[in-house]
Amino acid sequence: MRDMGVRVGHWTGEHTGCTVLLFEEAVLASGEVRGGAPASREIELLDPLRSNTGVDAVLLTGGSAFGLAAADGVMQWLAERGRGVPTPGGTVPIVPTLGLYDLDGTGNVPAAAQGYEACDAAMAPFEPALDGPVGAGRGATVGQWRGVTLPSGLRTATVSAGPVTVTALAAVNAFGEPGPLDRGLLRPEGFAAGGFGRNTTIGVVVTNARLDKVECALVAQGAHDGLAKAISPVHTRMDGDAFIAAATGALPASVDVVRALAVEAVAEAVGDAA
Repeated sequence: MRDMGVRVGHWTGEHTGCTVLLFEEAVLASGEVRGGAPASREIELLDPLRSNTGVDAVLLTGGSAFGLAAADGVMQWLAERGRGVPTPGGTVPIVPTLGLYDLDGTGNVPAAAQGYEACDAAMAPFEPALDGPVGAGRGATVGQWRGVTLPSGLRTATVSAGPVTVTALAAVNAFGEPGPLDRGLLRPEGFAAGGFGRNTTIGVVVTNARLDKVECALVAQGAHDGLAKAISPVHTRMDGDAFIAAATGALPASVDVVRALAVEAVAEAVGDAA
């Protein structure tokens, strides 16, 4: 993703982790939450009605709501480098953060130190692995809707139309699973798995096109459309599915084209989790 001005870094623990996307300069971004049980931080400012005009990084993290504290380390790392919104008291880095549920009862969750470490890792001379049980995808699983737990992880895909490119990066931790819905497993009284599972698919789509904040919101909607193509059942009350869309480039492009690419990129990335 470095060709689009994005550096990616992970901290990977035994059962959890976090993944940071550092932008070379603040970029326009928006997002959308469709799942019923989200864990997030600084998402409201992505609304096109809010005054924010750029984000410095995006963090995807395990640890459920506890893992949101990893964003403190990302903010510290950026502030030390003068990144953020200037204020009389110093710069304030803008780091929207999405969390997924991978708690294992040990109390080990990403914290500020791990967010900081992920930023350091993003500055390594090589691009890290973007697929598999790494970073925010370390503890990801799928399939609880039918009473099983299948390993998953972080997934990525890039699609293009001419010079316009969209890359999707997702931590696939869904209550459902990739593939078509087996309707025979649905019961009127509810899912066979019953209660709360290890759930939520979170991700980022990045394009080299020039978009405004409203258009980024439309692309984030497209990311969810891609998720709906790949996961069944999707956006359940047990999930906190959320996507952020960021535009890093100056390439003119129709938002409808970028949104269509986002749909395909997310569907391709998440579908590979099967």
